[in-house]
Amino acid sequence: MSAVTTIRQGLLFGETGAFGRARVRSADGSELARELRAFREFGRATEVAETRGARGDGPPVLTFRNEFWTARQRAAHSLHEVSYRACFKPALPRFFVERLTAPGDLVHDPFAGRGTAPLEAALLGRRPHASDVNPLTRVLFEPRLRPPVLAALAARLRELDLESPAELPEDLLVFYHPDTLREIVRLRDHFLAREAAGELDAVDAWLRMVAVNRLTGHSPGFLSVYTLPPNQAVSVESQRKINARRGQEPPRRDVRERLLRKSRALLADVDDALRARLAALVDGHAVATTAPADDVAGLPDGSVRLVVTSPPFLDVVQYASDNWLRCWFCGIDAQRVAITQARKVGDWEAAMTAALRECRRALRDDGHVAFEVGEVRGGATRLEEHVIDSARDAGLVPLLVLIQEQRFTKTANCWGIDNNARGTNTNRVVVLRREG
Repeated sequence: MSAVTTIRQGLLFGETGAFGRARVRSADGSELARELRAFREFGRATEVAETRGARGDGPPVLTFRNEFWTARQRAAHSLHEVSYRACFKPALPRFFVERLTAPGDLVHDPFAGRGTAPLEAALLGRRPHASDVNPLTRVLFEPRLRPPVLAALAARLRELDLESPAELPEDLLVFYHPDTLREIVRLRDHFLAREAAGELDAVDAWLRMVAVNRLTGHSPGFLSVYTLPPNQAVSVESQRKINARRGQEPPRRDVRERLLRKSRALLADVDDALRARLAALVDGHAVATTAPADDVAGLPDGSVRLVVTSPPFLDVVQYASDNWLRCWFCGIDAQRVAITQARKVGDWEAAMTAALRECRRALRDDGHVAFEVGEVRGGATRLEEHVIDSARDAGLVPLLVLIQEQRFTKTANCWGIDNNARGTNTNRVVVLRREG
């Protein structure tokens, strides 16, 4: 039985035109709660309910349901256009960074994935820090804080020898034309050698990040034949079946051209002024750590103003199998990455308690956590209620729950998912604060 009770229409408290422009200063979340209750920017009144958590043994926590940010595609900075499985939209961290931090504050994500939250924080003038047990996070995140100019990328691509013979992994020929695969292997060898020698500079790091993003996908802009959307790679056997069903063979792709084309798109909103602002925020600071969420070494006690994060949702997403091809390209053994994949709610809740206890250690006394979970098991399991219990066990105070309702967009439609019928239809964010 759900712990949510008595939904009522939200009341309008004053003008909403300036909503979100002022930073929320009350540690108890009362200002944020008033804003959420009054929010009508997309024409809906906020619905308000209460929950006591899954155990039902704590004080009530208000739940606010509305569309609080846009679900439109590409309504964000061009640097965000890097695909990753189960990532949230940049509008989500922006919503909380604008309200719960000031410029120069440290914003941290312990389940960073592609780095959406810390990158958005940096674009808003906050100091970013990303952490994830998966080494791919550093590959995908760090280069976008130091974006090179397009001319430097074009020059480096011209310098690279991608034409010499290379030993090809035959299984990968189900994805790539032999000449394309040769260029991919030569590029991979270049990056691995530069990294081993400590010579991987910002240009190489950027090109590696873009190559990882272009490995497979469902349009001619990717290096592969038609396959699933780029946030996961199917198995070799599954790709054979796709090829047979579609009657397709991998076409020749120009690796240099596609890396440069994607770089141009990622850099569309980047100018020298932004490069300077990002450099001022990150130079001299550690911006990414490969570490489990319950032990983020190097993040000082009491240093973080805001944590914005989204953990793995039980056994919904298989990150290791989804990223096997990206890990191969980067020289990472995907099976050795200890990603949280709990199948039982109790195990998941225990893992979240440990992660939130580490968040509490790193938070300032006036710090907050925005902890996002989605719908799982057809909505039968309300993970936000378990987050409330985990937070209390970790010494954090649950302030409120924000439920963002939205319609599916491009990626979900590729999977044939209907709105409000299958898949994740909402973002469910538990806002917490540090206690004492």
